[in-house]
This record gives sequence, structure tokens and C-alpha cells, in this order.
Amino acid sequence: MEALHSRLADLSNDEVKRYSRHVIMPEVGMEGQRRLKASSVLLIGTGGLGSPLALYLAAAGIGRIGLVDYDVVDFTNLQRQVIHGVSTVGVSKLDSAAARMLDLNPDIEVVKYNVPLTSENALRIFGEDWDVVIDGTDNFPTRYLVNDACVKLGIPNVYGSIFRFEGQLSVFYAEQGPCYRCMFPEPPPPGLVPSCAEGGVLGILPGTIGTMQATEAIKLLLGAGDPMIGRMMLYDALEMSFHTIKIRKDPACPVCSVDKEAVVLLDYEQFCGMPAHDHSEFSSVGAADELDVQTVTVHDVKSALENGDDILVIDVRDPHEWDISAIKGTLRIPKPDIQLAKNGIQAGRKLWEETVLQEIPKDKTLYVHCRSGVRSADSIGFLSEIGYDLDKMYNVEGGILAWADEIDPEMPKY
Repeated sequence: MEALHSRLADLSNDEVKRYSRHVIMPEVGMEGQRRLKASSVLLIGTGGLGSPLALYLAAAGIGRIGLVDYDVVDFTNLQRQVIHGVSTVGVSKLDSAAARMLDLNPDIEVVKYNVPLTSENALRIFGEDWDVVIDGTDNFPTRYLVNDACVKLGIPNVYGSIFRFEGQLSVFYAEQGPCYRCMFPEPPPPGLVPSCAEGGVLGILPGTIGTMQATEAIKLLLGAGDPMIGRMMLYDALEMSFHTIKIRKDPACPVCSVDKEAVVLLDYEQFCGMPAHDHSEFSSVGAADELDVQTVTVHDVKSALENGDDILVIDVRDPHEWDISAIKGTLRIPKPDIQLAKNGIQAGRKLWEETVLQEIPKDKTLYVHCRSGVRSADSIGFLSEIGYDLDKMYNVEGGILAWADEIDPEMPKY
């Protein structure tokens, strides 16, 4: 951060005019605005959190902004990823975001990394002279990777996360306080914490948290105020409440309690039991492959239903998803209910007949589907753990999205 002083440059008359509401503030002034112009911020992700982050960092006059993303703009992104628009659906998110940022402020430099962030490239990318890294991602493997790389290189990590109506915000900077691993040494079990795609997110929530992340980054660059180092803010939009909890540095932290040279980047997908890089919002562990689950296509399902075959089609999505679209003739039991029933049987608290599983016969061939094929594979795994024959269960490839694409084009997609 101190290297900023050697990069300070004068502001042009146009820049003074553009940032006039900044420079008249004593906490910023001309010196502070020059610091922002000389600053470099690396933003991981240009989605929900990345959208307000990129826009406000560009508007604030951060001189050099790096973007790491490899996805393309999808129509479903537009509910929350406000840097993109209908005109850029199908376009690289990097190109879409960069064009909007440069339209907002042509005086900045945008550096694009059109690659998945991995353990192989993180240190190279992070090492390209960034003052602050901002985590705008939505998966655990990338969060742990960002944290460990930042600790190793001594870079502050501005963290944010969102889910449904709730958000979190903190600054993890091992030079001055705890890191992400001090608070979360181990990731949650795979499937325990649903993704935003599975559980949903209020479209305006990433705007709230992302803007706060941008605020924290600017405070760090200015050396102003009290950054959220050693604290985490918890936001509940339904209650419109903010709570702050303290985070202590863990003297036994496997990352920030050791010498930087000893920090080794892991295989974070294996560490977390889930993938970080998949264009499907419902990406998961590849459960079908790990369990050697058999698959069927939506055309196989359609034929079986029309022919009256002795099969049972099970929809394991959540009830509110059934209201959006559903296949007629299916048994509807949400994946969490199957998981709870499985846990109860394994713990000896319940009998099979006392759970929702009594609706699922053990002697019938089962075709299991969800939105895209991940939760259904997990559900088959749960059933196989309590005596259901894996050879009689099939995961429906592509789920109801494939049904809408290939069988019923009039069906709503989400």
C-alpha cells in the first residue's frame, strides 16, 4: 500500500472537475484523489457483487482496475448484475463490464483476465502490482483460493457474500488482522449451504453489499476511516438490520500463522468438495460421476411416461420452483426432505415408514430430476446410502431446463 506514494500523478483540470465532490472533502482532497488515480484494484468476478463494484470503482477514479471472469452474460443475470444489459446477452462478461466502465470513465485502465482463477494462475495474476483484491465470487473454492493467495502476497482482501435476503462484509488482511481462514478454517460439507442459484437472492442485495465492498476498498486506498479488519458485518434486508461481530486472529491458523513462504495453494475444489468453475449456476461436485449414477435423457423420460412404463419420476426441487414449472405425473419431494429423512434413519431416530421416503418404493425404477441435474444426483446418493438400489435409479440429464429446451419450449425457464 505504501508503494502508492511513488505512483502519485497530478490531476488534469477535467479530472478535478469530474471528481470535484471528492476533492472538496477534507478526508479525500487532491492528495486522496491522486492516490485513487494511482491505485490498482483487482476484482474477482463481474456478476452480482462485481457489477456495483466495477461501476463505483470506475466512477471513483481508481486508475487501474483488473477483472477476472470467464463467463458470458446470460438473460437470468440481468435481475441483479446491473453492469450488463440485454444488448450484451451472450457477450463475454469481461467485455460487457469493461465497455460500461470505460463509458462511465474513459480515464481509467481496465485489465481483463478471461480465465478461471485457479491455484496455477492466482499468484501470477495477484502478483501484477495490485493494492487491493476484492472477492466478488459466489463459491467456497474461490473464496479460499483468494484468501490464501492474498495472505501469501500480503494483499488486503475485501470480502462479501450474499444469499436470499442476507449479506456479509469484511476485510481480511493478515498484515493487520485475521484472514478468512481464521473465521472459517474448513469449508462446510458439500450441499449444506445452497448456492444463490438454488436458494435465490434478492436482486438488489448484491448492490447493497457490493457498494459497501467498494467503500471499504476506497477507505483502504485513502488510508481513511476504520476498515472492517477484524470485524464482519451481517446484513438482513428483511429486518433492515446491521450487526457487527468481532473476528479474532487465530494463532493456529493454517495460513496466516505461518511464514508467507510456507503458504501453499491447494486444490481448492478437492478441499471444498465442490467445483469452482462451471458455467451452470447449479454446478456441484459432479455427484453423478462420483457415485457412478446412471443417467437418462428427457426424451427417455417422456417416452416412459407416455408408454406407461413401470417407473416413478421424482422432482426434488423446492416447492416454489414447482410453481414456476413442473412435469405432469411426477412425485414431488424436495431434496432437503430426502436428506433429513436419510439422516434420521442413519441416526436411528426414525424408521423408513415414518418419513417422506415411504412415498418412494424401493422396488421401482426411479427417474430423479431437479433444475439441471445436480440436486437430483445428490438425492440419488442419499437414497443409495439407506438401501435403495443404485442400479434402479437414474439421474435425468439437464433436469427441467433440458425438458423446457427439448420437450416443451413453452415451459418457463429460470
